[in-house]
Amino acid sequence: MGEQENNKAGGGNTMAVDEAPPAATAKEKGARGAAADDPRLQGISDAIRVVPHFPKPGIMFNDITPLLLRPAVFKDAVDMFVERYRGMGIAAVAGIEARGFIFGPAIALAIGAKFIPLRKPKKLPGDVFSESYALEYGTDCLEMHVGAIEPGERAVVVDDLVATGGTLSAAIRLLERAGADVVECACLIGLPKFKDFYKLNGKPVYILVESRK
Repeated sequence: MGEQENNKAGGGNTMAVDEAPPAATAKEKGARGAAADDPRLQGISDAIRVVPHFPKPGIMFNDITPLLLRPAVFKDAVDMFVERYRGMGIAAVAGIEARGFIFGPAIALAIGAKFIPLRKPKKLPGDVFSESYALEYGTDCLEMHVGAIEPGERAVVVDDLVATGGTLSAAIRLLERAGADVVECACLIGLPKFKDFYKLNGKPVYILVESRK
């Protein structure tokens, strides 16, 4: 379940964050302030169901399935990402398996970018880049096709939720190994501390709503 497995009750998460939140620029404050006042956010938050102790004890699972069953709310979420990234010269949207595949392609199509699937091991045929990352118990890995992105292309990484940031950090490293310019990470849901312009591997993390308990 990736980041969801680290979304524990009580919020005792070890953050894979490499720096404290810097002071927000005027541009960042404006972007976040506009989002905070956007009436669409309440509908998005209300459509996320919290399932306690799933898939194992201690996990507060933020289930986006109810949101996907409400087309208008699903569209609102996609539209908010599109509004942020349109006109930024984004050449690629990289989605993390599996829920990044839900939002990533829709965002990519709307802004005229290609979609790059970042998959679990042995899911992609042909030559791949691989990047391992630590989990609470053990390790996991993301893979991307060689040639999926060209050096210097601007990319956004998309997933549904950020808890520790470990998966997103691995995705950033993977793309940068191929020469990509990773602009930002975008997630539907994040822990409250990610609202204050935290960065992962030096890259901003943009979220729409806070995770619920």
